[in-house]
Amino acid sequence: MKKHLFFTLFFSSFALMASAQIPLLKKIGSLKKGIGDNINQANSSQQKSNSNKSATDSLGFEHRDDSKDSITISYRVLDSTRRNNLDSSIDDFSKYFAVPSTYLCLGNNGAAATSLIFEPNKKIGFDPGFNAFDIYKYTIEGTRFYNTTKSFSSLSYQLASGKEQLLKAGYTKNIKPNFNIGFDYKLITSPGFFITQNTNHNAYRFFGSYQGKRKRYATQFSIVGNNIRASENGGIQDADYLSDPYRKNRFTVPVNLGGLSAYSNNPFVTTVSTGNQQKDFNLFVRQFYDFGKHDSIEINDSTTEYLFYPKLRLQHTFTSSSTAYKYIDIVADSSVYSKWYGMTLNTPVGSLLFQESWKSLKNDFSIIQFPDTKNTSQFFLVGATIQNITGIIKEEKISFYNLCLHGEYRNRSRNKLWDILAKGELYVNGFNSGDYHSSASLSRYFNKRFGEVSLFFMNSNRIPSFIFDNRSAFNLGNNNSYNKENVISFGINSNNTFLNLEFKNHLISNYTYFKNYYQSEQYSKLINLTQLSLSKKIKLTKRWNWSTELTFQQVDLAAPIKVPFVFTRNRLAYEGKFFKNLILSTGVEARYYTAYKAYNYSPVISQFFVQDTVTINNLPDINLFLHFRIKGFAGYLRAENLNTASFQNGFGWINNNFAAPLYPTQGFMIRFGIQWWFVN
Repeated sequence: MKKHLFFTLFFSSFALMASAQIPLLKKIGSLKKGIGDNINQANSSQQKSNSNKSATDSLGFEHRDDSKDSITISYRVLDSTRRNNLDSSIDDFSKYFAVPSTYLCLGNNGAAATSLIFEPNKKIGFDPGFNAFDIYKYTIEGTRFYNTTKSFSSLSYQLASGKEQLLKAGYTKNIKPNFNIGFDYKLITSPGFFITQNTNHNAYRFFGSYQGKRKRYATQFSIVGNNIRASENGGIQDADYLSDPYRKNRFTVPVNLGGLSAYSNNPFVTTVSTGNQQKDFNLFVRQFYDFGKHDSIEINDSTTEYLFYPKLRLQHTFTSSSTAYKYIDIVADSSVYSKWYGMTLNTPVGSLLFQESWKSLKNDFSIIQFPDTKNTSQFFLVGATIQNITGIIKEEKISFYNLCLHGEYRNRSRNKLWDILAKGELYVNGFNSGDYHSSASLSRYFNKRFGEVSLFFMNSNRIPSFIFDNRSAFNLGNNNSYNKENVISFGINSNNTFLNLEFKNHLISNYTYFKNYYQSEQYSKLINLTQLSLSKKIKLTKRWNWSTELTFQQVDLAAPIKVPFVFTRNRLAYEGKFFKNLILSTGVEARYYTAYKAYNYSPVISQFFVQDTVTINNLPDINLFLHFRIKGFAGYLRAENLNTASFQNGFGWINNNFAAPLYPTQGFMIRFGIQWWFVN
């Protein structure tokens, strides 16, 4: 509890000091897409202000030059050639919430989650296989490397019914024009509406980038850590309890695991008596040195701007990661574990513990050649990666290694119209020998009206995740030897002012999955899954807008992949800019997907598994919202899950939807959120 109070006080103090000393971002009120758009007018506006000194009032005070509060800020994610601007739009709340709109979590923010839109596992190389909590984690791949003319900070806080809280904070600053540092922090605490459902997650990320004065040497680093604590109740014992007039308080509904003896509704309690705990720590350091043509420009007698055009780059990347997975139940009910997992406990109520941990060290050496001296977005890359892996499983230590060769060709033309990518990886030796991944894409930008069209192709061949290996501590009696999974994906994407359209087709062979709470299996037949997605924002009147997303998915009913045929999300909003600085978006939003046999969930192994007995047929999720922004401050007020209203046995919010069999989602909630952006 002291730890969380410390973080809360720290970030609150940070926000107060920033608001007292740092002027709010003036230009943010006029932004449409990103904070970095069209706000590079500081110098010209300053000159204009100096020439208009007559504009001061009678007391001699000079009118404030708002352009002093402007900022130029952009970022790149790892291995991307495109620079992006920050998004300050307020219409879509899912950008700020922890659970994406296309995901289902098991009834509580921070609980295990699965996607309604299928995406195959394309990750080759060693993979422990625990992905149910990935949406809450920071990653090395998602690190943003910024370049900003001023310090930039952001702070957001959300509070919802059931004592649910979400805190996010971020900061970035260029210490020098060629040296940027920053950090991100995220805290999720939620006791939940049902017993033994509390979650408490922490995630942090430190990052930085540096380029030498003569622009030959550069480095990037990122330090990422995640701490996941999620209690597991195994779902409620019977769906009929939800309509019981004496159980409108959801804490009175009996659950399968944990129970009252392990229950606490204090959001600052981090102890998990029945559930999953996952920790990881990741260190990434990349350095490179360029050979090529140098030049310089004398700005004045004392300042020289150095230019450099690389032809050849030597690059080294070091990655260290450690992960730990644990399932614990100090009040294990022997009847439940016997029924679900075939376990025999010594006492009717005993204790249970499964855990394993991994450490990985990677060293990658790459050579990059730039054919076009003045276009670093065109290059050839070849490299090799050596990985050493050690694990502690069932109190025994095991070791693996991998040797991977990889190559890449990328060309984003100087006029930014064409973007070509061809990439391949092959594990030539080691634990994952024979794994490979190849991908290619071709994009063409036409103009603002017709947008961009992209074609893409991907083929991966991979050893199934280690949890399917009988050596895993979480493999509860499966002695199967599985073939490599193979995935082929291809499609087309078109983004323009008329319609955003995407078509995907996945061909999957040797699909490996769990068929119940602990038994795994491999599907020998070829699986064909087709997806068609479209989105559009339709202007109905001057102020009323209708935003719609629609996805169709089709797969063989006999295949062990279960998805709804139709997924849609719609938002009807009254939007616009009012007075001088108020940007408003208010209305109603709804999410709906057709009935399907949703995955069930196994708490011990933290895996979703296929079931063919229960069909989930939910009502649309309906929310009312009021979002607004005034300069650098944004606010969110929402009434969520109005669809749970029921007049059965008197009025109540008891008509819960289900995320999985016997896993009801949250009932009616009031959610309040605020967000600040600071610049100095």
